Amino acid sequence: MSTRLSCALLTLVFLFATNAHAQSMMPAPAPPIIGAKSYLVVDGTTGHELASLDPDSPLAPASLTKIMTTYVVFKALSQGQIQLDDEVTISERAWRTPGSRMFIEVGTRVRIEDLLMGMIVQSGNDASVALAEHIAGTEGVFAQMMNQYGQQLGMLSSHFVNATGLPAEGHVTTARDLTTLARALINDFPDYYARHAVKEFTYNDIKQSNRNSLLWRDPSVDGIKTGHTDAAGYCLVSSALRDGMRIVAVVLGTSSTRARTDGSQALINYGFRFFETRLLYKAGEEVTTARIWKSENITSRLGVLEDLYITVPRGSYDKLESTLDIPAIVEAPIAAGQPVAELKISLGTDQLLSTSLRALDDNPIGSFWQRTKDSISLWFE
Repeated sequence: MSTRLSCALLTLVFLFATNAHAQSMMPAPAPPIIGAKSYLVVDGTTGHELASLDPDSPLAPASLTKIMTTYVVFKALSQGQIQLDDEVTISERAWRTPGSRMFIEVGTRVRIEDLLMGMIVQSGNDASVALAEHIAGTEGVFAQMMNQYGQQLGMLSSHFVNATGLPAEGHVTTARDLTTLARALINDFPDYYARHAVKEFTYNDIKQSNRNSLLWRDPSVDGIKTGHTDAAGYCLVSSALRDGMRIVAVVLGTSSTRARTDGSQALINYGFRFFETRLLYKAGEEVTTARIWKSENITSRLGVLEDLYITVPRGSYDKLESTLDIPAIVEAPIAAGQPVAELKISLGTDQLLSTSLRALDDNPIGSFWQRTKDSISLWFE
């Protein structure tokens, strides 16, 4: 390669592997047909879409709403606004909330930990309202918080009116928004999230089972939530972890509990069978180096600040191509963390990923002598 750069960008193209005996790519067949109005299956780490059916159709979420209620509660816990041992006085409004219940009694004081379990495991509408009132004063104000967090997460097609999912005008979401929410719940609050794998919970001497029957059927499933109303049909947001790969599946509007369970299981199995997620680069790992002109350092290491993963059809990893775009001239000062280059990953003609490579070192302005020498050298570049 010539050392004289006449273009604005230097492009380096290389293959991750050129082994002639590399594993051949398995073509992914069409996803299974299930009786749902809408569904979306994504990789939980990368968000890569694996299968979908009308994922942007606005639909009533029923008790899937409680995933957002749970997110708001987890947020308050993580920020120290509430504690798991705090006690909540149960209002008459919470006690009278219709639908599924954990059977709390008006006027009693119940720990937030128990209310969380009653909402997550038993799908208690009474527990959901009690938590909403404790955190925001009223369920209406709590719904405003739900919508604010939804906007921050990018759930642009969702609107929440209550904390339970009971039918209400304008209370809608989409399969795509629910995958966004589920991934945030899992990734932002991994310790709190573990409660979604609990199969049974007893309160007030009443034992109730988790309605997510996948927890019994598939040991890799660890959540998340079922839902049902006449308007919404039978719904399920599920998540499973196998060999370090997580899949999130949202199934909306099926005709029965069996249909939502079988459909979700089929989609989860499809995702694991025909796709894989690999770690490309670790956070802080050097991907390449760049010449930094007029700097104390001649070169700077470039990499990513967070672990970089990619999801690809199973067996195709060795066929990935990477293109690295680096400006022809990079001058100091360049601070650690500053984007310097662009990394693009492609499979055939499809670009799968594009991300910035950032300086892993500080590159302050060099001495007068260094700047002068580099200025002269640049005349010949």
